[in-house]
Amino acid sequence: MFKKKRSYGVRTSITIMVCSVVTLVLLLLYVIFRNQIIPQTRHNLEDKAITIARTIAMIPLVSEGLIQGRSEEIQAYTTKITRRNDIMFVVVIDMNSIRYSHPDVSFVGKPFSGGGQHIALRGEESVSEGEGSLGKSVRAFVPVYDGRGRQVGIVVVGLSLERVHRIIQQNEWTIIVILLSGALLGGFGAMVLARRIKQMMLWLEPSEISKLLEERSAMLQSTREGILAIDDNADITLINLEAERLLRKAGCKGEALRQPVTDYWPALRLENMLTTGEAKLDEEIDLNGTTLLANSLPIWVNGAIVGAIVTFRDKTEISQLVERLSGVSLYAEALRGQAHEFMNKLHVIMGMTHMGLYEDLQHYISGTVNNYQNEIGSITRHIKDPVMAGFLLGKLSRAREAGVQLILAEDSYLPQAEGSEIIHELITIVGNLLDNAMDALNGQEHKEIHLAFRYHLARLICTVSDNGSGIPESLRQKVFEQGFSTKGENRGIGLYLVLRSVNKLNGHLEILASDGRGTRFLVEVPYVTEDDDAL
Repeated sequence: MFKKKRSYGVRTSITIMVCSVVTLVLLLLYVIFRNQIIPQTRHNLEDKAITIARTIAMIPLVSEGLIQGRSEEIQAYTTKITRRNDIMFVVVIDMNSIRYSHPDVSFVGKPFSGGGQHIALRGEESVSEGEGSLGKSVRAFVPVYDGRGRQVGIVVVGLSLERVHRIIQQNEWTIIVILLSGALLGGFGAMVLARRIKQMMLWLEPSEISKLLEERSAMLQSTREGILAIDDNADITLINLEAERLLRKAGCKGEALRQPVTDYWPALRLENMLTTGEAKLDEEIDLNGTTLLANSLPIWVNGAIVGAIVTFRDKTEISQLVERLSGVSLYAEALRGQAHEFMNKLHVIMGMTHMGLYEDLQHYISGTVNNYQNEIGSITRHIKDPVMAGFLLGKLSRAREAGVQLILAEDSYLPQAEGSEIIHELITIVGNLLDNAMDALNGQEHKEIHLAFRYHLARLICTVSDNGSGIPESLRQKVFEQGFSTKGENRGIGLYLVLRSVNKLNGHLEILASDGRGTRFLVEVPYVTEDDDAL
């Protein structure tokens, strides 16, 4: 069995990587400081000693004292210089290496010890380490000249070697403290950065984000809805394959991603949602002759709109699907009613058979067959659209079950429509009007509904009338409001749907009713048939 490789979270990984980089940088800086700054510290101390020695060598008091052999004045002057400049010693010697000054007066007049003065006796400056009566030191040798340019002696300025090492060590520790502080700040910054990045990633690990992106991509590409999203600049940031197919079908060309939605699909007006924040549901949009049914929603993040998304489908495809479902539902309803009615007739036939009433049974069967053929024949003769015919057959069966006589006018005629959309809206209109009429007949002794279709010059007039109690004049406008009903709660949707479908077809709806004498609805809509379209 293979051992699973250990993986770290994004916070741990970022912290480790940043701390590693900071550590490497600090180590590099330490090496640079160790090899450059520390030697530079020693060099600066040596320059200080050389500078002091040069200054003393240029003082006339020193050169004249060496020429005239006056060590007291030189001793007093160098003692002041030693104290003020915080150095180890200042020694002035002549060309014979005899001391004219020394921190210890007892050494004045004695030969210089410690060596290193030979280079300066030849007229050259030098710096060297040595050990004399005061201990180990770094010494700067500078020649002293008289007014005619003749060398008369040497000035030796010494810095304690122990102090030099102490200063260098102090600088080194200062560098270490600074680098350690940088390391601590770097480590803290790495943890803060890792936490911030983790928060920006919604506390998800990279593998989880990758999985979510793959799942989202698969989901977006497999859906049958076209999906398009924009950012806060109204540029398209996402579009799935179905959306590309629908837009290409509608004539939109070119690459959509990163294009302004106002240029690619101006009719959508999705950019307005970035300011209004109002969603648009079930909006019909015409795109180069193709009608799309779209739902647009703003995208909110932390209370601010950061974009918008729209899902859409070809309305023609939806209508075709609705047509299939409506056809199946209508035929199923018709078959259910006929099966129920057939079972009742079978019970009558069985009873008459048991009673031996064969002659009456013959008359009953003959009448039933004639009525059935007349009913089917009347529907198919006057209603040429198969969907509407099946729908009316179902309504006839339901009306018989409810004890309602549904009568189709003899002069009715409904040709087959050029498109399926008008039939769906017409079924909504007729179906709700018939249902409303059946409800209005509750409690009536004689229940009768009349239905008529009249077609002329691409216009269809449909009337539905009943012999119920009618609609009062004061309620005739309210009955079309959604939710308004005199029949109780959770009602009041049927006539609202009727009015909406009539408006969709650019038609006209009118109530012709009198109190106590029934209700008559008249609907007039444009109706283009296949023959009209051919003409």
